[in-house]
Amino acid sequence: MFERPIVTDIKPVLPRTPVPSLELQLAPDGAAFSLHAERPAHFSLVVVYRGLHCPICRTQLRDLESKLDAFIEKGVRVIALSTDSEERAARAKTDWGLPRLRVGYGFSLNAAREWGLFLSAGRGTTSIGVEEPALFAEPGLFLVRPDGTLYFSSVQTMPFARPSFADILGAIDFVIAKDYPARGEVATLEDGLAAF
Repeated sequence: MFERPIVTDIKPVLPRTPVPSLELQLAPDGAAFSLHAERPAHFSLVVVYRGLHCPICRTQLRDLESKLDAFIEKGVRVIALSTDSEERAARAKTDWGLPRLRVGYGFSLNAAREWGLFLSAGRGTTSIGVEEPALFAEPGLFLVRPDGTLYFSSVQTMPFARPSFADILGAIDFVIAKDYPARGEVATLEDGLAAF
């Protein structure tokens, strides 16, 4: 028997529409970051990771660190961020070996919802011996155009099977060469069908 659908406060961000404001601080020194102030040639890449407790995030961000030059060469500015505290973000930056990657902290749970992210409740200590926060955002990846509109997103409910940064780098080459438009822009079935 089907139950009534659950009402949620998740607000998906549609491609070709403005992304929510993103202003936070960077570990380890608390420097201010504003997505609005970024001036990439082609895109800003915003990577939301689960937090210090997540071993898959450690692997993902190390891979991202190793590809920073490739993203920079393609005109892409990069930031990784989480709902973690300053202390946990600084530990991740140091313990995970992320000297160049900008790591933001204090991404609020409300902001995570505005970006269309899923939240999970903590379940204790993980396999790397770090306690999960009471609530935290699950992974997300966003390519944002210089005008502040969303080009691409990947939002997940689980820590597994994240998009490959190598694939994203290859896709950026194609997108730039072909001036390929953002897809997934249809807001309602009615609007989509009316276009035919």
